[in-house]
Amino acid sequence: MCLTPSHRWTLSAPLASLMLLAWATPAASAQLQITDVATGTPLGDAVVEVYAPSTAGSVSAADHYQIVQRQATFIPHVLLVPVGAEVSFPNRDTTRHHVYSFSPAHPFRLDLYLQETPPPERFDHAGVVVLGCNIHDAMEAFIVVSDAPYRTLTGDDGRAIFDLPPGQHRLRVWHPRLEDTHLEWWEGEIVADQSREVALTLAASLPPVPAPSALQQRFQRALEQTQAN
Repeated sequence: MCLTPSHRWTLSAPLASLMLLAWATPAASAQLQITDVATGTPLGDAVVEVYAPSTAGSVSAADHYQIVQRQATFIPHVLLVPVGAEVSFPNRDTTRHHVYSFSPAHPFRLDLYLQETPPPERFDHAGVVVLGCNIHDAMEAFIVVSDAPYRTLTGDDGRAIFDLPPGQHRLRVWHPRLEDTHLEWWEGEIVADQSREVALTLAASLPPVPAPSALQQRFQRALEQTQAN
Protein backbone atom coordinates (compact mmCIF):
# COMPACT_ATOMS: atom_id res chain seq x y z
CA MET A 1 0.00 0.00 0.00
CA CYS A 2 1.25 3.42 -0.95
CA LEU A 3 0.86 6.14 1.75
CA THR A 4 -0.36 9.55 0.70
CA PRO A 5 1.33 12.66 2.15
CA SER A 6 -1.62 13.11 4.52
CA HIS A 7 -1.25 9.52 5.76
CA ARG A 8 2.44 10.01 6.34
CA TRP A 9 1.73 13.14 8.43
CA THR A 10 -0.89 11.28 10.49
CA LEU A 11 1.60 8.51 11.28
CA SER A 12 4.41 10.89 12.23
CA ALA A 13 2.32 13.26 14.38
CA PRO A 14 2.71 11.27 17.65
CA LEU A 15 6.47 11.26 17.21
CA ALA A 16 6.45 15.00 16.58
CA SER A 17 4.36 15.51 19.72
CA LEU A 18 6.84 13.53 21.79
CA MET A 19 9.71 15.60 20.40
CA LEU A 20 7.93 18.84 21.22
CA LEU A 21 7.23 17.57 24.73
CA ALA A 22 10.90 16.73 25.23
CA TRP A 23 11.97 20.16 24.05
CA ALA A 24 9.45 21.79 26.35
CA THR A 25 10.58 19.87 29.47
CA PRO A 26 11.85 22.52 31.86
CA ALA A 27 15.11 22.28 33.74
CA ALA A 28 14.75 21.46 37.45
CA SER A 29 16.47 23.38 40.23
CA ALA A 30 19.02 21.34 42.20
CA GLN A 31 20.20 22.90 45.46
CA LEU A 32 23.29 21.92 47.44
CA GLN A 33 24.56 22.99 50.84
CA ILE A 34 28.29 22.42 51.38
CA THR A 35 29.29 22.17 55.06
CA ASP A 36 32.18 21.21 57.35
CA VAL A 37 31.39 17.78 58.80
CA ALA A 38 33.14 18.66 62.08
CA THR A 39 31.25 21.86 62.81
CA GLY A 40 28.25 21.91 60.46
CA THR A 41 29.18 25.41 59.32
CA PRO A 42 28.76 26.40 55.63
CA LEU A 43 31.88 26.25 53.48
CA GLY A 44 32.77 29.05 51.11
CA ASP A 45 35.36 28.61 48.35
CA ALA A 46 34.03 25.14 47.50
CA VAL A 47 34.00 24.27 43.80
CA VAL A 48 30.92 22.33 42.73
CA GLU A 49 30.76 20.57 39.36
CA VAL A 50 27.82 18.77 37.75
CA TYR A 51 28.28 16.71 34.59
CA ALA A 52 24.98 16.93 32.72
CA PRO A 53 24.03 17.75 29.10
CA SER A 54 24.17 21.49 28.51
CA THR A 55 23.68 23.86 25.59
CA ALA A 56 25.92 26.51 27.13
CA GLY A 57 28.76 27.72 24.93
CA SER A 58 32.45 27.25 25.68
CA VAL A 59 34.80 29.95 26.89
CA SER A 60 35.35 32.75 24.38
CA ALA A 61 38.30 35.04 23.78
CA ALA A 62 36.39 37.79 25.57
CA ASP A 63 36.40 35.88 28.87
CA HIS A 64 39.16 37.11 31.15
CA TYR A 65 40.13 36.44 34.75
CA GLN A 66 42.74 37.73 37.15
CA ILE A 67 44.35 37.06 40.52
CA VAL A 68 45.63 40.23 42.15
CA GLN A 69 48.58 40.39 44.53
CA ARG A 70 47.85 42.85 47.32
CA GLN A 71 49.36 43.06 50.84
CA ALA A 72 51.31 39.87 50.12
CA THR A 73 48.06 38.00 49.46
CA PHE A 74 46.55 36.44 46.35
CA ILE A 75 43.02 37.74 45.73
CA PRO A 76 40.83 35.78 45.29
CA HIS A 77 42.03 32.78 47.27
CA VAL A 78 40.17 30.40 44.93
CA LEU A 79 39.44 31.19 41.28
CA LEU A 80 37.18 28.95 39.17
CA VAL A 81 37.69 29.13 35.39
CA PRO A 82 36.65 27.05 32.37
CA VAL A 83 39.18 25.19 30.26
CA GLY A 84 40.79 27.62 27.83
CA ALA A 85 40.51 30.67 30.07
CA GLU A 86 43.28 33.24 30.37
CA VAL A 87 44.32 34.56 33.78
CA SER A 88 46.52 37.57 34.49
CA PHE A 89 48.40 38.27 37.73
CA PRO A 90 48.68 42.03 38.39
CA ASN A 91 50.91 43.11 41.28
CA ARG A 92 49.34 45.86 43.40
CA ASP A 93 52.04 45.72 46.10
CA THR A 94 55.10 47.92 46.50
CA THR A 95 57.28 44.78 46.68
CA ARG A 96 58.12 42.35 43.90
CA HIS A 97 56.52 38.92 43.62
CA HIS A 98 57.56 35.73 41.83
CA VAL A 99 54.42 33.72 41.03
CA TYR A 100 54.78 30.03 40.22
CA SER A 101 53.01 26.67 40.16
CA PHE A 102 54.33 23.11 39.99
CA SER A 103 50.85 21.61 39.52
CA PRO A 104 50.58 19.06 36.66
CA ALA A 105 47.52 20.85 35.22
CA HIS A 106 49.61 23.94 34.41
CA PRO A 107 53.18 24.40 35.66
CA PHE A 108 54.50 27.93 35.06
CA ARG A 109 56.46 30.77 36.62
CA LEU A 110 56.39 34.54 36.40
CA ASP A 111 59.80 35.89 37.37
CA LEU A 112 60.17 38.83 39.73
CA TYR A 113 58.02 41.75 38.67
CA LEU A 114 56.40 44.81 40.19
CA GLN A 115 53.98 47.04 38.27
CA GLU A 116 54.34 45.67 34.74
CA THR A 117 51.87 42.79 34.63
CA PRO A 118 53.19 39.82 32.58
CA PRO A 119 51.09 38.46 29.70
CA PRO A 120 48.18 36.27 30.90
CA GLU A 121 48.54 32.53 31.29
CA ARG A 122 46.18 30.30 29.30
CA PHE A 123 44.86 27.25 31.15
CA ASP A 124 44.07 24.50 28.64
CA HIS A 125 43.80 21.47 30.94
CA ALA A 126 41.27 20.68 33.66
CA GLY A 127 42.67 20.37 37.17
CA VAL A 128 43.69 22.23 40.30
CA VAL A 129 46.59 24.67 39.98
CA VAL A 130 48.23 25.60 43.28
CA LEU A 131 49.89 29.03 43.26
CA GLY A 132 52.80 30.21 45.38
CA CYS A 133 55.31 33.03 45.58
CA ASN A 134 59.06 32.36 45.78
CA ILE A 135 59.51 35.53 47.84
CA HIS A 136 56.64 35.14 50.31
CA ASP A 137 56.19 31.54 51.49
CA ALA A 138 52.83 32.22 53.15
CA MET A 139 51.21 33.31 49.86
CA GLU A 140 48.96 30.59 48.43
CA ALA A 141 45.99 30.48 46.10
CA PHE A 142 44.20 28.05 43.81
CA ILE A 143 42.95 28.09 40.24
CA VAL A 144 40.44 25.33 39.54
CA VAL A 145 40.21 24.74 35.79
CA SER A 146 36.92 22.98 35.06
CA ASP A 147 35.55 21.12 32.05
CA ALA A 148 32.15 20.55 33.70
CA PRO A 149 29.07 21.88 31.86
CA TYR A 150 27.70 23.17 35.21
CA ARG A 151 30.07 24.66 37.76
CA THR A 152 30.05 27.22 40.54
CA LEU A 153 32.06 28.50 43.50
CA THR A 154 30.21 28.73 46.81
CA GLY A 155 30.07 31.97 48.77
CA ASP A 156 30.07 32.31 52.54
CA ASP A 157 26.65 30.61 52.72
CA GLY A 158 28.07 27.40 51.19
CA ARG A 159 25.20 27.12 48.70
CA ALA A 160 25.18 26.00 45.08
CA ILE A 161 22.11 26.09 42.82
CA PHE A 162 21.85 24.64 39.31
CA ASP A 163 19.03 24.44 36.77
CA LEU A 164 19.64 20.91 35.50
CA PRO A 165 17.98 18.74 32.84
CA PRO A 166 15.93 15.80 34.18
CA GLY A 167 17.76 12.74 35.44
CA GLN A 168 20.61 11.76 37.72
CA HIS A 169 23.99 13.40 37.17
CA ARG A 170 27.58 13.06 38.33
CA LEU A 171 28.51 15.51 41.10
CA ARG A 172 31.99 16.59 42.27
CA VAL A 173 32.99 18.95 45.11
CA TRP A 174 36.44 20.36 45.87
CA HIS A 175 37.68 22.56 48.72
CA PRO A 176 41.20 23.88 49.42
CA ARG A 177 41.19 22.27 52.88
CA LEU A 178 39.96 18.86 51.77
CA GLU A 179 43.47 17.35 51.95
CA ASP A 180 47.09 18.39 51.56
CA THR A 181 47.73 17.46 47.91
CA HIS A 182 44.77 19.64 46.85
CA LEU A 183 43.98 17.12 44.11
CA GLU A 184 41.23 15.12 45.85
CA TRP A 185 37.51 15.60 45.08
CA TRP A 186 34.39 14.43 46.87
CA GLU A 187 32.28 12.54 44.34
CA GLY A 188 28.62 11.55 44.23
CA GLU A 189 25.43 12.04 42.25
CA ILE A 190 22.55 14.48 42.22
CA VAL A 191 19.04 14.34 40.80
CA ALA A 192 17.79 17.34 38.85
CA ASP A 193 15.21 18.50 41.41
CA GLN A 194 17.09 17.39 44.54
CA SER A 195 18.07 19.43 47.59
CA ARG A 196 20.89 17.89 49.59
CA GLU A 197 23.78 18.60 51.93
CA VAL A 198 27.36 17.56 51.23
CA ALA A 199 29.45 17.48 54.41
CA LEU A 200 33.21 17.52 53.82
CA THR A 201 35.91 16.24 56.15
CA LEU A 202 38.61 18.91 56.11
CA ALA A 203 41.92 17.12 56.64
CA ALA A 204 44.41 19.57 55.11
CA SER A 205 46.96 21.36 57.25
CA LEU A 206 46.21 24.96 58.06
CA PRO A 207 48.32 27.45 56.07
CA PRO A 208 51.30 28.96 57.89
CA VAL A 209 50.81 32.28 59.63
CA PRO A 210 53.32 34.81 58.26
CA ALA A 211 55.66 36.43 60.80
CA PRO A 212 54.83 40.12 61.38
CA SER A 213 57.10 42.63 59.71
CA ALA A 214 59.32 44.99 61.70
CA LEU A 215 56.82 47.80 61.10
CA GLN A 216 53.93 45.64 62.29
CA GLN A 217 55.91 44.68 65.41
CA ARG A 218 56.59 48.35 66.24
CA PHE A 219 52.92 49.19 65.73
CA GLN A 220 51.84 46.34 68.02
CA ARG A 221 54.25 47.42 70.76
CA ALA A 222 53.02 51.02 70.52
CA LEU A 223 49.41 49.81 70.69
CA GLU A 224 50.14 47.69 73.78
CA GLN A 225 51.85 50.64 75.50
CA THR A 226 48.86 52.88 74.75
CA GLN A 227 46.45 50.31 76.17
CA ALA A 228 48.62 49.86 79.28
CA ASN A 229 48.47 53.58 80.01
